[in-house]
Amino acid sequence: MNTIFVKEYEQPRAWYVIDAAGKPLGRVAAKVAAILRGKNKVTYAKNQNMGDYVVIINADKVAVSGGKEQKKIYYHYTGFVGGLKAQSFETLIGRHPTDPLRLAIAGMLPHGRLGRALMDNVKIYAGSEHPHAGQNPIAIEL
Repeated sequence: MNTIFVKEYEQPRAWYVIDAAGKPLGRVAAKVAAILRGKNKVTYAKNQNMGDYVVIINADKVAVSGGKEQKKIYYHYTGFVGGLKAQSFETLIGRHPTDPLRLAIAGMLPHGRLGRALMDNVKIYAGSEHPHAGQNPIAIEL
């Protein structure tokens, strides 16, 4: 029996929309990462971009528990001496509403060329409106 290899350009791609309002940050990120990798398909290959496109709306209303609004810290190093910057979840979501979800999803994907290509397939929006209605995305409930 031969192994069947599907080429990336032959793989049919679907569009999904997820409403993140009131949903836990980690659960949304884990579900999106699995869809982006293509783990919900029988043609899954860990070294290929076989996943679907995901549109996330209401990213600014994502929930965290246990007082993580103040306790969860995001770090950024500028590359200079003494350049370690830190900000809380509350500050980051106020300044850049889509960044906590984007960082959580990116952390669950491969850290390399494939992971960067997979991140191009996720579209994150702070509000409830998105410009991808022409692709007829399928709504997913968590």
